[in-house]
Amino acid sequence: MCDELTEKDNNAFESAGGAINRRDFSKLGAAGILSLMLPTAAMGRDLLEVVESDVDVPMNKGISDSYFVRPASGAHAGVLMWPDIRGLRPAFRAMGKRLAMSGYSVLVANPFYRDAKAPVVAPGEQFSDPDVRARVIPMARKLTQDAAMSDARDYIRFLDGQSETDTTRKVGTMGYCMGGPLIMRTAAAVPDRVGAAASFHGGGLVTDRPDSPHLLIPNSPAHVLHAVAENDDERNPTAKTVLAETYATNGIPAEIEVYEGTLHGWCPPDSQVYNETQAERAWARTLALFERTLA
Repeated sequence: MCDELTEKDNNAFESAGGAINRRDFSKLGAAGILSLMLPTAAMGRDLLEVVESDVDVPMNKGISDSYFVRPASGAHAGVLMWPDIRGLRPAFRAMGKRLAMSGYSVLVANPFYRDAKAPVVAPGEQFSDPDVRARVIPMARKLTQDAAMSDARDYIRFLDGQSETDTTRKVGTMGYCMGGPLIMRTAAAVPDRVGAAASFHGGGLVTDRPDSPHLLIPNSPAHVLHAVAENDDERNPTAKTVLAETYATNGIPAEIEVYEGTLHGWCPPDSQVYNETQAERAWARTLALFERTLA
């Protein structure tokens, strides 16, 4: 979870030389980030032309300015993407676009729509900045379990209302950092629609609170991927065990792995601890999950 301890780890890592293959993404827009994310071998091969739009999604408590990107023709399985605590920004637009190029209709949410339009964090700003934390933490706290599940229903209702979404196929959801609990709440909120859920360095998946996300596992049949940061696991080594046991007890297929050499926040390409090699591996595992389950 994004907090002062993980930020201390991340800052120490950056001071020691930064992540392997780390690039300076702070001055790049979504197109530039996308060009760096796509493996050279994949450029121009098996990738679809896409259409992208800024959309206003009607919510129970307002309007969410979000990003919708989909293949230029046909109807495809929908995917709801939850950003990390820095919210909807160029890096997540690029990630959503990359997924759409693989054949999905992707809605990237602005989780902070109750307070501000995206982006709420400027390019180059990091969660380690005190001003950023002061700005986003109060917004994140409004995403209670009830609020998140209500939002999930509204986002998936929007996705299902688009002609580019094939509603005969299941919906996927993926989330980063604070988006980890949100994918579990999404799966439980719309269990008849969500077929797959994937989290990356998700925080707070197992807590001692009555609204702990892991307690929702019996409420959804969605197949799950949890890609765990190594330092998150070091701080809470029992969480993966509780998750695995709960999924197994409920007969739900789950892939739970600690990604060696990663720090909290290692997947988004604008993160100060971006680990390209492991992020690509997690991306490949997500595509495999979606191919198996969103039929």
